Amino acid sequence: MKKKNITALEELIKDAKDLGVKLVACEITMDLMDIPKGEFISEVSEVGGVGTYLDATSKSYINLFI
Repeated sequence: MKKKNITALEELIKDAKDLGVKLVACEITMDLMDIPKGEFISEVSEVGGVGTYLDATSKSYINLFI
């Protein structure tokens, strides 16, 4: 990324968190892939399912589901 003059992922995540972005890990994906919460970066603030996502985004003007 540095060769292409693209901001590093770590910096992008920090900037997003500074702007109030909330990172939520998908509970179903974690279960399917046997990924424990301890495997995530510290910026992942919670684990949630569809209900958590819909509740959070119903109060937002912008959301991104990946």
